[in-house]
Parts: sequence; C-alpha cells; structure tokens
Amino acid sequence: MDARTTTAARTAPAGLRLRPYAGEPDLAAITRILNAEAAADDLPDRFSVEGLAAEYRHPNEHFDPGRDVTIAELDGLPVGMGHRTWVDTTDGYREYRMDGAVDPGWRRRGVGTAIAAENERRLRDLAAEHGPQRRVLGSWGWEGQQGHAAIVRAMGFEPVRWFFHMVRPTLDDLPVLPLPDELEIRPITPELARQVWRADVEAFEDHWGGFDRSDEQLERWLADPSTDLSLWVVAFDGDEVAGGSLNAISEAENELMGHRRGWLASVFTRRPWRRQGLARAIIARSLEALRERGMTSAALGVDAENPSGALGLYEALGFEVENRATAWRKAFQAWIT
Repeated sequence: MDARTTTAARTAPAGLRLRPYAGEPDLAAITRILNAEAAADDLPDRFSVEGLAAEYRHPNEHFDPGRDVTIAELDGLPVGMGHRTWVDTTDGYREYRMDGAVDPGWRRRGVGTAIAAENERRLRDLAAEHGPQRRVLGSWGWEGQQGHAAIVRAMGFEPVRWFFHMVRPTLDDLPVLPLPDELEIRPITPELARQVWRADVEAFEDHWGGFDRSDEQLERWLADPSTDLSLWVVAFDGDEVAGGSLNAISEAENELMGHRRGWLASVFTRRPWRRQGLARAIIARSLEALRERGMTSAALGVDAENPSGALGLYEALGFEVENRATAWRKAFQAWIT
C-alpha cells in the first residue's frame, strides 16, 4: 500500500468505497450532504441541485467533475464527497485546492480523513501532469468546522489567511450616496456581462488568493439560478467599467434558511477609480435593489486583510461580522504519513 494512503486506510470504516462522480444523478446526494453539513455547523449558505448543475455542466481545466469530484459510499449510500480544483494565485503559486463534506451522521468515523487523503492523492497526480510549478496545496473552512480543522492540521496544513462573512441584518435606513462625477449606472445585458466580468477579474489582481478567471467560470455564474443581471449594479465612465457589485438572490437558500437575504457576491472597484467614494455608492444602491426585491438583509464575504480597506467600509455601511473562515496551505513536498 502507498504510504500516502496508509493513515486513511487504517481509520476508514469497513466497506467504505470512494468512487468518481457518476453524472447528474449524483447531484441530489451531493446537495443533501452539503446542506446537512451546513445546517449542523450553522454555516451561512445552502446549496441546490440546480445551482450545482450549473457549475458541473461547465467543466474546464480548473474543474472537471468527472476528474475532480469523489463520492464516498457505504453499502451504496453516499455519506460524503470530495471536491478539487486549482488556481494560479496572485502571490505566485499554482494552488491545488481540496474540499469536501461528510454527512453529520457519519462523522468521526474516518470518512473525512479518507476523502481528504484521496483529494491529496488526486491533486498530486494532476500536478505531476502539469509539470514544474511553484506549487502549494490549499483548503478552506469555516470557524465552526472543527472536524475540518483537525483533519487538515493532521495532514500538515497551516492557517495562512482569514476571511469574514458579514451581514447587514436590516435593509432599513439605507444611505443615499452620490456617484462620483461623470460616472453612471447602466443596466447589464448578456453582451455587457463579459466586459463586467473581466473588469472584476482585473480589480482583484492585487488581492490575496486567486480564482478561476476563465470564460467557463463566467458561464457557470451566468447559468446559476441565483444570477440575475438586473440586480448587478455597475458604474461606467464612458465605455469603461469603473466598478460594480455582482448581486444575487438564492431563493432556494432563503427557503431552506427561513430568511429573505440577498448577496453582494463580488464588490469591486478598478484601480483608477478607487478612493473616490464609488464603492460606497455602489453598495448603497445594491442594498436598495435588494430591498426592492423583497429582501430584508444582505450578506457578503471579505478578506480580513483586504488592502483596500473593505472591512472598514462595510462596517461603516452597517455590515457586521457573523462568521469567520480560514484559508489553509500545505507545502507541496510532504506526503501524508
């Protein structure tokens, strides 16, 4: 047996089977597992079959579900899943990211450890195909996910960055803030969506981390049932996108969680238009747009060390930290033992 998998083999329950994603019939089980975990750990988001289908139907080199999703089964029942992807980060790494979830009824039995070991094995195989790179393994978990933290620590991961989930608990008393001179908000059509996406990608090039910048990722986003271009608030300076907020409402999530919440999924300002009050005005208009759609609260995520002072900006506009998450990394040289 390979030394990389001995620990997982020792701790996994008898009869555990790890198999590849078998197509859309697996989506219901994956959604069930993800939502059961989210409810058990009091996490701020929920998933839908339709949302996962939008992601899985647009494979690319960064994420292909046939290659990058593993289902853990016991007696034919899916009890966990693993998810893998890779990105080129802004601090110069090709980061091979691993994630997963275990049905809460099957926790503390070695299922999560087995999934994590399989994730690492698969990512190392993929990295070998890519050839020499400045590489690192990565993972991400919420503060309350003690099981996740225990597994990745045991594998040699260390925390490297922290993120906040922030909520504005009410959409009452919204500020009215003017746009900088010469800028205007325009409706976003499917034709303009690609220009806005590229502006968003550019704006985050000087932020920590990395994400899939591909056109396929844009197609996933546009296909997601929570995406509504009429909710996007984007400011233009002539023909140039100056900044914006890509807002969304997940009706499925709101139904499962019993609230009426909208998301400011990505708030960005391109460098030439920073420090002019543009982000404040865009956020205020975004909150108004969500309120007009019947939402009563709003949420967003932010890097705790965001270099543009976003945390203070969001707090000044009524957002409060509700949950915290950790980005973990592991040097690529060491195998699981």
